[in-house]
Amino acid sequence: MGRLTTLLFDVDGTLAETEEIHRESFNRTFAQAGLDWVWSKQLYAELLKVTGGKERIRYFLDTYLPDFEAPMNIDAYIAGLHAAKTGIFTRTVAAGEVPLRPGVKRLLEETRRAGLRLAITTTTTPANVTALLHHSLSPDAESWFEVIGAGSVVPAKKPAPDIYHYVMQQMGVSPAECLAFEDSANGLRSARDAGVITLVTVSEYTRHDDFEGAALVLDHLGEPDSPFTVVSGDAGDSRYVTVDLLRELHSKCR
Repeated sequence: MGRLTTLLFDVDGTLAETEEIHRESFNRTFAQAGLDWVWSKQLYAELLKVTGGKERIRYFLDTYLPDFEAPMNIDAYIAGLHAAKTGIFTRTVAAGEVPLRPGVKRLLEETRRAGLRLAITTTTTPANVTALLHHSLSPDAESWFEVIGAGSVVPAKKPAPDIYHYVMQQMGVSPAECLAFEDSANGLRSARDAGVITLVTVSEYTRHDDFEGAALVLDHLGEPDSPFTVVSGDAGDSRYVTVDLLRELHSKCR
């Protein structure tokens, strides 16, 4: 039975409620490019089933605008749109407009004091991760994480388990000593297919996902004065997520 040594964190929706900022950034990008595309919240909820920003644009075109003719090579066109969107998103984050979700900073600080190892396992662009960590957590927050697995560092994005395999290989750890934090069904599937116990905190766009297989599903990590609500699973008498709760959860699920 592996002892808990390592925590693996998703970013969008898990560390912060970023998806609405992403949606607005996409729409601003489209407008600046002279396109009449507008992604509503309802449409974006569907598009989020596709992981990766470039992949999301391509899916949108294939599904809703199959006759669209790009003014250049379609791969280059999509990459250009995505790069412009990343710029808008990172500037928004740098302006301090994206707070972390309840309990995130407190728990990260506690886990560091406890000597647990930390890593990022996400499909979002590295620049997005850097901006969020630096401006919403701490100027030195990148150094808190031994490995930041992000973007296209692996060929297959979530729900494939590749990003988890990559990060664990880089750290030299086994699934048996890890616990993952996710907010979506795709993220949960990615972690579980890599053999990692997973705690889910539902987010604005994922609260109706199917989280079967999660060790514990909460509305957020909680604070002493703002306890979490258990969606499914057993958190015992805990009112907010602590290292002790994570160790207990990990031990019970092994």
